[in-house]
Formats: sequence, structure tokens, C-alpha cells
Amino acid sequence: MTVEDRMRAFILETFYVSDPGELTDELSLIDSGLVDSTGMLDIILFIEGEYGIRVEDTETIPENLETIGRIAGFVARKTADAA
Repeated sequence: MTVEDRMRAFILETFYVSDPGELTDELSLIDSGLVDSTGMLDIILFIEGEYGIRVEDTETIPENLETIGRIAGFVARKTADAA
């Protein structure tokens, strides 16, 4: 399962998504209203637990966490750095 697939499954399991078909890799999780600031903390905790990486405070920016695609890229960078 890809990071994108795993994140999509987590979001669908954790948050109310009225139309799962709209949950694309590039949909803004915040702007769409799917995830609020507390929900973003849930996503960060999931990323840390699922992929064994630490998300630093300075890394909690839209460029890393706004969309499923950006989260996947962030996880790829962090896991490559850790290797």
C-alpha cells in the first residue's frame, strides 16, 4: 500500500468525508474543511506512528501536510533522511 493509499484510508476512517471520490491527492485537507487544527494533530501522530518518523514543529507547514500528495512526499523525504 502506498503512502497516499494509507493516508487516504486513515482520513476516511478518522474524519467525516461526505464524498470519498473527492478525496484526491491534491485536495487541500484544511481548505476543504475535512481537517481542522486538531485533526491535523491526529494526522501528525498517525504519520509518526505509522512511519517511525518525528514531525518537528518547524515541519508542520502546508508545503508538507496540506494534501495527501504533499504528505506522501514529506514522508518519503523523512524516511530517506533516516536511512
